[in-house]
Amino acid sequence: MNADLNELLSKIRLIIADVDGVFTDGALYIGTNGQEFKRFHVLDGAGISLLKAVNFPLAIISGRKSAATEVRMKELGLGDALYQGNLAKLEPYEEIKKRYAVADQEIIYIGDDLTDIPLMKRVGLPVAVANALPEVKQYAKYVTQLNGGYGAVREVIDLVLNAQHLKSKAAGILTRDTYAEK
Repeated sequence: MNADLNELLSKIRLIIADVDGVFTDGALYIGTNGQEFKRFHVLDGAGISLLKAVNFPLAIISGRKSAATEVRMKELGLGDALYQGNLAKLEPYEEIKKRYAVADQEIIYIGDDLTDIPLMKRVGLPVAVANALPEVKQYAKYVTQLNGGYGAVREVIDLVLNAQHLKSKAAGILTRDTYAEK
């Protein structure tokens, strides 16, 4: 990892992510009864558990309102950090900043589509998933190796935790491993 990226990562105090195309592969499965299904990757959920182990906050801003997203985020303990149904994401972004008392430079935002660009212009470390639109990648200081819905969120979480020397501690807390680095 280059020194500039590592320096940016060391200053991060909050991760904010989009859902469709970031936590998911962007596909929507709609049953004949109108029920929506989405595919989430378990590695992303495990990454959130690592964050929670060291009290590192993550918030979600999704342009679409989705019951499937709500169920998954509640399951991950992020129900109160989920903001849905607003394509103009700056309003929830400002609310999140205030809630966690962080500055723009202390935030990573992970996105994939045009509605994510306004936030990517504001944050200290804008991240695009590997399968993001080319226009979105232009604003990214980091592009994940993994596609959205295939562990890209976990990739970013690992970058942050490693840069801040928190990954071993988080893993040790989750596994109750007394040999984990302190």
